[in-house]
Amino acid sequence: MEITTVYFHMTLANCFLLCLSCSDFSRKHEWQLYSHNASSSACSARRDIIPTLSCKKLIDAFPLDEIDGNYVRTVKRCVFSESPPTPLKGPLKLAAVSKEVLESILDLDVSASLYEDFVLYLSGSKLFPGSVPLAHRYGGHQFGYWAGQLGDGRAHLLGEYTSRKGETWELQLKGSGKTPYSRSGDGRAVVRSSVREFLCSEAMHHLGVPTSRAASLVLSEEPVLRDQFYNGSIKKERGAVVLRLAKSWFRIGSLEILTKSGELDLLRKILDFVIEEHFTSITKNDPDKYVAFFSTVVNETAHMIAQWMSVGFAHGVGNTDNFSLLSITIDYGPFGFMEAYNPNFVPNSSDDEERYSIGAQANVGLFNLEKLLEALYPVLNPNQQSWAKHILKGYAQIYQKRFQELFIAKLGLEEQDESDDGYLIAFLLKMMEDTRADFTMTFRQLSEVSALHLHSGSIPKEMWALQDLSMHEFFSEWVNMYLPRLQRVFVCLFCLHGSFEPNSLWKIVEL
Repeated sequence: MEITTVYFHMTLANCFLLCLSCSDFSRKHEWQLYSHNASSSACSARRDIIPTLSCKKLIDAFPLDEIDGNYVRTVKRCVFSESPPTPLKGPLKLAAVSKEVLESILDLDVSASLYEDFVLYLSGSKLFPGSVPLAHRYGGHQFGYWAGQLGDGRAHLLGEYTSRKGETWELQLKGSGKTPYSRSGDGRAVVRSSVREFLCSEAMHHLGVPTSRAASLVLSEEPVLRDQFYNGSIKKERGAVVLRLAKSWFRIGSLEILTKSGELDLLRKILDFVIEEHFTSITKNDPDKYVAFFSTVVNETAHMIAQWMSVGFAHGVGNTDNFSLLSITIDYGPFGFMEAYNPNFVPNSSDDEERYSIGAQANVGLFNLEKLLEALYPVLNPNQQSWAKHILKGYAQIYQKRFQELFIAKLGLEEQDESDDGYLIAFLLKMMEDTRADFTMTFRQLSEVSALHLHSGSIPKEMWALQDLSMHEFFSEWVNMYLPRLQRVFVCLFCLHGSFEPNSLWKIVEL
């Protein structure tokens, strides 16, 4: 067995160097990458360094599938099916681990990854102590249409881990073999998609976007057949497994399948469980707790999508089965980071109708929340239904407010107290669209260019994104709006603090 482990200290600079779009990284961070090669004689992993998991809470809370076996079938009257992972064939290679996840979440020293047997736990070939592997039953609306039973077709929930900090995380393998929900799939993931999920999970976390995390990436020599571009050209690729973590993997589709099947007792059980475990501000005995839950999900989903937009992230496949009840980013598939600003940017080659373009994501979020409300309807009384509808009507305003806050901050304006800030942002984005200016680097270079260069329009050649933007016929008009607005911010700061940060002083001097 070969252990070639790469340790990632994921910083914001890492995200940029990995070609992930980020306008807010700090240049003071450096790319830190450590490699270790260990021979196959590496000692076996000691039992005391392997995290102990527990599935007791989930198994006690919900009925399991009465039928055993990983064969594909329609599953009823349960939330999970017991489903053991199928070990990958051939030599395994531990290609990468997230040092932060291992040390800060799983309470492990990163050196644990050097033990030969450790890769077996990370790939599903061995089970962590206490693990009872489960596959989750859920449904979903895909591309706007109800798709029926979906579920974890290539993922296995290994159990919960409670860290020394008292945080509980659910560990899940992706690419670990067939389950009762695999449909026509083979239960596997390939290297290219697994690398993308590993990197993007950690990058999004360090960009400040709510997300699942990734602990490790294991590669194999097992052949997996894939039609990458959906054009009938099937090729042989290598299989891989990602160990990923989230506070919960419940999603909107977890509730939809129960409402569609008329399993309302289970619907209430999931809602009560999720509220008690993850929405602790909601009182357990509150008669309106489901409405309060819905209100929180509406608010947090709007915030999450606004954060996606602020870093140029397009999820690519925003079906209800890919939208978390905890409003975190999950299920990294055909995602992409926008380069040239284009609200019609679509990273998913199978999305012919551009349903999941980056500019449509706020509306997709609204559609998914409408489906969540439909799933909740049977457990709400008429007054609560009306209340929930009213809450949903506020989604657009919540999203727009958070979107504007984030983009005002990207422009260095901090305070959002100007009536024309929305116009300032819309004006800039329209110019970026017209000139196809790079999304990330436009904001990066705006934070570095001098006011004098902006005012005169003599943008240094190394600031190529701003040069592209400055070609717009209305660029000077926008600058004449932006610079006075910026000046008012610094005047306010001076009045409050009596001084400026050294790297900000040039702005007020030149103005």
